[in-house]
Amino acid sequence: MLDISPQPRSATMRRADGLPVAILRNARLPDGRTVDVQLADGVVTAVTPATESAPGDRDLDLTGHLLLTAPAEPHAHLDKALSFDEIRPPMGDLGAAIRAWEDHTPRLTVESIAERARRAALRLLANGTTAVRTHVNLLRGDDPLRGVRALVSVRDELADLMDIQLVALTPYVVGDDALHEAIDLGVDFVGGHPHQTPDPSGNLQRLLAVAVARGVGVDMHTDERLDPTMLTLEELAHTVRDWTLPVTASHCVSLGMLDPETLARVVSSVEAAGVGIVTLPITNLYLQGRDNPSATPRGITAARALLDAGVRLAAGADNVRDPYNPMGRSDAMETAMLLVTAAHLTPQEAYHAVSAGARDVMGLPVAGVEVGARADLLAIRGLNLEDAMACAPVDRVVLHRGRLVSVSRSEQSIAAPG
Repeated sequence: MLDISPQPRSATMRRADGLPVAILRNARLPDGRTVDVQLADGVVTAVTPATESAPGDRDLDLTGHLLLTAPAEPHAHLDKALSFDEIRPPMGDLGAAIRAWEDHTPRLTVESIAERARRAALRLLANGTTAVRTHVNLLRGDDPLRGVRALVSVRDELADLMDIQLVALTPYVVGDDALHEAIDLGVDFVGGHPHQTPDPSGNLQRLLAVAVARGVGVDMHTDERLDPTMLTLEELAHTVRDWTLPVTASHCVSLGMLDPETLARVVSSVEAAGVGIVTLPITNLYLQGRDNPSATPRGITAARALLDAGVRLAAGADNVRDPYNPMGRSDAMETAMLLVTAAHLTPQEAYHAVSAGARDVMGLPVAGVEVGARADLLAIRGLNLEDAMACAPVDRVVLHRGRLVSVSRSEQSIAAPG
């Protein structure tokens, strides 16, 4: 039996071996039940009350752990991740971050991008994330596809450990030829940031036309400003209302600044079009509002209004330790905690946004502790969801399609009285 319970210092720690697990035993669920979960062929085949039956060699004892649907990261930038220390950018707003990154890009190589992206992806995996959608910049200059080639190689290398989707983040100055070539190389979605261009509507329609021509989905950086007049999201929703291709809008910060009547109109359009929304609290809280030192607005979308309207909502970490965000732990529990504190969601709503909700927006199969669901699961030491979210313990066990892909354990010793 695979044992991940606390052991003395001299005991051998069970390592992740990438092999299938047969039964998860003594797992606590968020509703308080303790269960055994049977797995086969990467899916959950049975969930029954925990028993004392004899364990098998490929069983896993989860005593003391809370078993959850594994997180999914719907919006990462693996090509930028962990670059803060090499760039040492000034602390600042979105414009300053963009300038710092653009100044650094001539020094980027395929190898350097891949090395950081690999480390960042494995940090996500160790914290429980088994699926990632990452944007990758098409770069200025003679070789705009360095980042794409790097991330395609990392995706292929880590394919047995996690699912990685790629979005071509297309600057205004990069032409359609480079975008088509990125799709040929294996990029899954067309992306961009029309609100940051001289012609937001024209740029949006240009990118959508490429997506239609190539039959791929769309994931746009949308209205990443505290400006209630910036409503690229509404045009996006109207344009794709009759599409069958998947469409995601990320950031949508300006939604949080709208008056109730305008907000209701825009949210209704988004819901009717089936557009998935990704909120990114940590980076937007860091970048936005610096021009408002008094009564600083929250740099976060209107999460409550979106949920109440039935819009598919996901949440992600966005940038991690790069010019756009010097902080970040690559941990969905950090994102969920910020949704509770900054967006006033319940812990249950917040965790759904970083797990099942994220998988839905990403178009991934349903995962979780239910029969027939994919066995992408996170076991984290904790009494309940609130405890796990608040404390974010290191002790975690991660399964991807029923295979043991990561085990993390901590040790603590306190010289407490008595």
